[in-house]
Amino acid sequence: MTNEDTYLTLDLGLRVGELLLSSGAGAADVSIQMQNVALACGLRGVSSSVTFTELQLTHQESPDQPTVLQVRNVVQREIDYEDLTLVDQLVRDLVAGRIDRDGARAELARIVSSGHTRSRRAATLGWGVMGVGVGLMLGATPIVVVTAFIGAILIDVSTRALARRRLPVFYQQVAGGLLATVLAVLVSATHLSHEPSRIISAGIILLLAGVSFMGAVQDALTGFPLTSMARLLEATLATAGAIAGVSGGLTLANAVGMEMPRVTPGSSIYSATPLMTVGGAVTAAAFAFASYAPLRSLLPIALVGGLASTTFALGYLGGLGVAWPSALAAVLVGLISYAIAGRVRVPTLAIVVSGVVPLLPGLAIYRGLAILSENSARGLIDLVNAAVIAIALGAGVILGEYIAQPLSREARRFEQRLSGPRLVGPLTARSSRSRRHTGHSSERVSGRR
Repeated sequence: MTNEDTYLTLDLGLRVGELLLSSGAGAADVSIQMQNVALACGLRGVSSSVTFTELQLTHQESPDQPTVLQVRNVVQREIDYEDLTLVDQLVRDLVAGRIDRDGARAELARIVSSGHTRSRRAATLGWGVMGVGVGLMLGATPIVVVTAFIGAILIDVSTRALARRRLPVFYQQVAGGLLATVLAVLVSATHLSHEPSRIISAGIILLLAGVSFMGAVQDALTGFPLTSMARLLEATLATAGAIAGVSGGLTLANAVGMEMPRVTPGSSIYSATPLMTVGGAVTAAAFAFASYAPLRSLLPIALVGGLASTTFALGYLGGLGVAWPSALAAVLVGLISYAIAGRVRVPTLAIVVSGVVPLLPGLAIYRGLAILSENSARGLIDLVNAAVIAIALGAGVILGEYIAQPLSREARRFEQRLSGPRLVGPLTARSSRSRRHTGHSSERVSGRR
């Protein structure tokens, strides 16, 4: 392989890794899929390194040759299951030999440059429906549910507007928390509802960093502690921004003389099992819809979310606490998501994350940090509880995937080298002489849209 071939192959691997990481994939999946791309293109001996903001691929032909090193920065931070699905299929086609390197580069360029098949307004509506699902899970009244729907939509619109002006995420979170609190104050002032705590909790759910927190746990479990700590810091900072916004909204209400009931940060009282099931299904499907998951996956995701919420509710009401029901629900999600993902042709990650979204400890993180900000040590209990839930969910999902994925002889050898099963992309790739050259491919994948 010439130097030019080596450079082009490493560049393709980095571009694939960048899109996977920025679309929500874990560090372990990104690392092995970059190596799979290189191996499928005939380049052996490639090592990869993944951090929170940087990807690196290195290759050395022989001990007496200089090392080729390529680095790429990752700046985008938005969960995008449409791009994740397309890149997942691209890697599978490359590994299977259905497309060559040049075809893969062209297809990847189309994925990056094309817009989404779903409009931005539709995604915003999805966040509003997710607020409705959370309200149902928290046993909220119809007024609170409607307010949560409106609040989630307004928060998404405002944070998008601030993001276009390149305002840091922390300030976007502050603005979102402020908006949700002002809306709760207005509803309380009109005496339509006397549950401002639940209005705020349901309204800011999309601001809470439960997904990032669980991602941090999964990266730690799969052997990427530095990336895990970076995700954890990002999650904490984002939640702190939401707390600052809520506090600012309450301060503003007091300044203008508006009286309202005492606000309990992160107020959450679980509904009865039937409402938990419906709320969990709506929340999971709405999250997937807002994250651009393919339409064919929404019904299975709703079923998974409803099943996970039901499992949790039964365990919680049965006196098992919070951690063990969360773990049991996560194991169940991991078990069934692998089979479902293959049938609906989406990465397992999209179903797994969406399925456990109703159980994420975002409200517990918010409650713990908010109480700590009031100089009360009780906040530590909520933070520990949130950490236990996140660990239970992350470990349970991975255990479920371990049990579900059929391990052939080659896969067993592969799993001994890497931590954790794959939630994105194929298990491994074999280099082939027919794919070591970038000549003609027996089959080209079609365009993106």
